[in-house]
Amino acid sequence: MIPAHARLLTPRRLLMASVVVALMTIALKTGAWLITDSVGLLSDAMESLVNLASAIFGLVMVTIAARPADEDHPYGHHKAEYFSSGFEGILIIAAALGIIWVAGHRFFDPQPIQQVGWGLALSVVSSALNGLLAWVMFRAAKEHRSIALEADAKHLVTDVWTSVGVVVGIALVSFTGWLWLDPLVAMGVAANILKEGFHLMWRSSQGLMDEALEPEVMATIQQTLDGFASAEGEARIIRFDHVSTRKAGQRRFVDLHMHMPASWSLGRAAAVRASVEQALMSAVPGLRATIQLLPSDVEAHFDDEKDLI
Repeated sequence: MIPAHARLLTPRRLLMASVVVALMTIALKTGAWLITDSVGLLSDAMESLVNLASAIFGLVMVTIAARPADEDHPYGHHKAEYFSSGFEGILIIAAALGIIWVAGHRFFDPQPIQQVGWGLALSVVSSALNGLLAWVMFRAAKEHRSIALEADAKHLVTDVWTSVGVVVGIALVSFTGWLWLDPLVAMGVAANILKEGFHLMWRSSQGLMDEALEPEVMATIQQTLDGFASAEGEARIIRFDHVSTRKAGQRRFVDLHMHMPASWSLGRAAAVRASVEQALMSAVPGLRATIQLLPSDVEAHFDDEKDLI
């Protein structure tokens, strides 16, 4: 069950907050760049623009994912969140390449940094805002099982590390006078967020390809099924096989075969199946179970090559 505070901090509300925070950090970081003329701070401001676009797109996708199932989408719209994660990864990669391009030019034409104190102060304030929101988002993402929230939170953490790197770089420039450190730090930041962008795209692709549930969730499912499997002498009365799982955004699915004696009445078999379904859904939040009933002496097979012809 989702805690009370998590029901208030829904993915949609948190992404709306992310849009507001992105606008605030854009203003702060752009101001820091304008007064310092630091390419490092410019790269930081560019990433905040990506944060804004990502938050808006994530908000749209989460809204779509929350729609109920309909005739065209009988399993719901939960996979829309994976598009948000993939889109955010693309934007992060684009921002990283843009930072590298700008920093490359500045590396060969270094410029002095102005009003370092004010620039660093504005950058630290914006980082604190991003860090606080990312912490709240990570907790909510785990409770809601929302990849869109997780992606936005990871992006915000990347933004925080970007700002930390920029602040350290500018501080070193002011102490050493080595102007080339500023664009070098910007390139290092770009390499870090480039890695994060590819990771988000990979996560998105795995979700769209019906990735299996996590090992710990699979263990919970198996433990629940074991509680129903019983034995009478050497003959097993109830057994389960062909257990397959997948996830789509916040929704989880499991399909399996349940074998029982052919002598059982349909009503008795259906009652046991209902008990198994209820136990699975109670053990794993957001799970939808599909159970096919079969006699104990009958086997069914998936993905037979003849079925693909």
